[in-house]
Amino acid sequence: MGKVNYRQSIIDAITRPAEAKPWADYRAIVVTPRRIEQGVEFWNENVELLQQAEREYGVPPEMIVAIIGVETRYGRNIGKYPVLDALSTLAFGYPKRAKFFKRELSEFLLLTRDEQVDPESAVGSYAGAMGMPQFIPSSYRAYAVDFDKDGQRNLWNSRADIIGSVAAYFKQHGWTRGAPITSRASGVNNKHEAFINAGMKPSFTVSKLRRAGIKSEQPIAGDALTSLIRLDGEKGLEHWLGLHNFYVITRYNHSNLYATAVYQLSREILAERNMKMQHDNKQEVDANK
Repeated sequence: MGKVNYRQSIIDAITRPAEAKPWADYRAIVVTPRRIEQGVEFWNENVELLQQAEREYGVPPEMIVAIIGVETRYGRNIGKYPVLDALSTLAFGYPKRAKFFKRELSEFLLLTRDEQVDPESAVGSYAGAMGMPQFIPSSYRAYAVDFDKDGQRNLWNSRADIIGSVAAYFKQHGWTRGAPITSRASGVNNKHEAFINAGMKPSFTVSKLRRAGIKSEQPIAGDALTSLIRLDGEKGLEHWLGLHNFYVITRYNHSNLYATAVYQLSREILAERNMKMQHDNKQEVDANK
């Protein structure tokens, strides 16, 4: 701890998170053609691991890939800050969340002992999130898995541990295999503010929204619990249903913007990969004629 450095840049960064931006601006940063293309590449490079994770945890490949894409652009941006500096700076220089970051600092030191990580060389985000999936220390210790069975949970370098840990995190937070995630909603007006103000946890049924005049684009079971989300989109206000699996995504980052971006990126990656596979199959058929 005597080698720890206080970094003002960390305090500056945590006061202006990307999730504070309007939805239209946030989406433009996250759901980009390049990130979609890189997501398809990452999927193709790790097909077997993603299939194994889906079999074991029930989380579809596109969702795992999208999380890793949003967090670090598939490992291209895992963070530049020494984790020890980041957590110490926030624990003792950011009173607003000092209790939380003191706990995370303690968890980090225990993690470095458990996983044989050099505490001085570990780097991550300004908030102390680590590795390709950006787990904070307490989440790393609680949810990361040794998916390659080598005796260490390595979220920096082991693709197996990275993919398995994202899937395990979702499963531990209640992900339901095959269940819907969200749907665009229409018919929302000023009379429905109470639904929007009810918070992000699903707390009323889809049937109740229907009786209030709100419709979903996708068919959703009437007894499904949901929240109602309002986003400031490029073409005006957008409304979405926050179903159970959507809420699970927000356990990774407590933001409706984040969860919506992950969902939309996952759909774009899946569509792009399917299109490329169809194109490649057609070329193969044509070549064999």
